[in-house]
Amino acid sequence: MPSHCVVDIDTAPFKGSIKLNTGLFIDGQWVDPVDSKEMIDVINPSTGKTISQVSLGSSKDVNIAVKAAKMAYKTSWGLKCPGATRGRLLTRLADLIERDIDEFAALEALNAGKPFHIAKAQDMAGVIQWIRYFGGWADKIQGNTIETSEQKLAYTRHEPYGVVGQIIPWNFPMLMLAWKVGPALATGNCIVFKPSEMTPLSALKFADLVNEAGFPPGVVNLVNGYGTTVGQAISEHMDIAKVAFTGSTLVGRKILEASARTNLKVVTLELGGKSPTIIFDDCNLEQTVKWASLAMYSNMGQACVAGSRIFVQEGIYPQFMEKFTAIVRDLGRATGDPFSSTTRHGPQVSKVQFDRIMGYIESGKESGATVHLGGARHGTEGFFIQPTIFTDCTPDMKIVKEEIFGPVAAILKFKTEEEVIEAANATVYGLSSCIFSENISRALRVAHAIESGSAFVNSAQTVESSVPFGGFKQSGIGREHGEYALATYTQVKGVHVNLGMMI
Repeated sequence: MPSHCVVDIDTAPFKGSIKLNTGLFIDGQWVDPVDSKEMIDVINPSTGKTISQVSLGSSKDVNIAVKAAKMAYKTSWGLKCPGATRGRLLTRLADLIERDIDEFAALEALNAGKPFHIAKAQDMAGVIQWIRYFGGWADKIQGNTIETSEQKLAYTRHEPYGVVGQIIPWNFPMLMLAWKVGPALATGNCIVFKPSEMTPLSALKFADLVNEAGFPPGVVNLVNGYGTTVGQAISEHMDIAKVAFTGSTLVGRKILEASARTNLKVVTLELGGKSPTIIFDDCNLEQTVKWASLAMYSNMGQACVAGSRIFVQEGIYPQFMEKFTAIVRDLGRATGDPFSSTTRHGPQVSKVQFDRIMGYIESGKESGATVHLGGARHGTEGFFIQPTIFTDCTPDMKIVKEEIFGPVAAILKFKTEEEVIEAANATVYGLSSCIFSENISRALRVAHAIESGSAFVNSAQTVESSVPFGGFKQSGIGREHGEYALATYTQVKGVHVNLGMMI
């Protein structure tokens, strides 16, 4: 019998037990890996202690999952299932997630270190919104009739790929899952997905709800495992027609290489970022410092869109630093137990991530930057890092050039609009940007000039289910959200119907 665990949480605001299957979810059933008895330890980043263990899948399990997905696509999903039915099932799935929102938020807090109240009000609310949004699209996947001549009818069909692979990151386990599963199912694809081996617990609960919602067996399949085994198997599988991945640029390159070596599967990638936050001296300073803090330290800095390069026009630099420092200092005081109602800053997700971020902090010190605030471990247990501000930064420093993926901001001064545009674009990344100015003409001019897939004017990280999201340059390929996401999960067929006589 597949293994399961019971997660006991005895901390307000969530007190209770959550039973989870810890095997692999394939063809609508929980199963054990075919040839491995090994397990993956799942760690609580607040304590560094093991929460549970989950099964370790392999390429053989991916093969079985793909076969189940292929059969489901041919017999009960895809073009066999009306869009209205797919939409009802997605809506039902969203309803079930909403019913169990406290359990999901508790798992995100326990396994990913997110403050419970934030996980519930933001992450899980977003999950429900995204799945409902794409449920509404499911019966609206349509092509066009194209005029050619009186002797021909020409039209297009937007057809699903069939079996798609999805590789989910650890920083927003459920939200990233929803971003991918929603459009894939709405368009009629079947899925084989791998949650992060570090944060699999909420995905395991999600798989149970797939059955409860009434999806046919094989439409959604989950294989736990490591990127070097399960992730690679998904990337190389000849019967997977498309792969969607969110994660590092390095791994994104490997997935593209795997596609080139195998069946040229379509690949969409949402990768790293080193996003600029540009603050002009005519901004609303009281609002700007709040947004800049959110852009940088949301999710403990573990966000690809983190505004980690903060460019401040020199005329307001002293005032900005005073107010920004006060906000970040308060955030540091609100660091602690993710289940506390006063916590706004939790731990980094793992010891590996903790060590990596601390290495960047040391690099900043060695390169001559000044630790204006933070720069050290918080407490003695778990993987907590103080929200950190570096000043006296220069463009050649690693902390300015490379993605840290932690709560470390680099502050740089600038004089002119032209100067800051050039500096902001001097990066291999191009995922997001924030521009703060009360001069809307300048704000829009700069937003258009920055080489990034998203630009937030006088705000930060306010993504929408209906607005496309993705990267320029080495921040990715393709788009998530909105009608643009549907295009990445369908392929267009042109149909030519002869209405005249043969010539």
